[in-house]
Amino acid sequence: MVKTLTQEFQIKKKDTAAAMGSGGLEVLSTPSMIAFMENTAYELFTPLSSSGETTVGIEINVKHLSPSAVGKRVEVRAKLVEQKKSILFFHIEAYDDEKLIGTADHKRAVVTIETFMKNIE
Repeated sequence: MVKTLTQEFQIKKKDTAAAMGSGGLEVLSTPSMIAFMENTAYELFTPLSSSGETTVGIEINVKHLSPSAVGKRVEVRAKLVEQKKSILFFHIEAYDDEKLIGTADHKRAVVTIETFMKNIE
């Protein structure tokens, strides 16, 4: 049942803590790293979902372990480790130059798009 996906992202100025407002330095921001992680988990499950379904993030426990500079490539490795009904459990790791920079345990819920969107009206 374990499925994995690896994606690469290049850190741009818009991804920095200074640009995001989460800090003052020109390094990869934690919110941007989380977005890279969530996107990789989302992309991992998308081909497995039925028509009219998607996944939404519902919980993330993240550790940002090391800074990364603008221009660096970040490799994000997501692993689907369990599914309990409509809840998906992922373990995610992020690396730059093979150095671990972040880890996360992430939960996503499988939802019907039409029903989900009605809830925001």
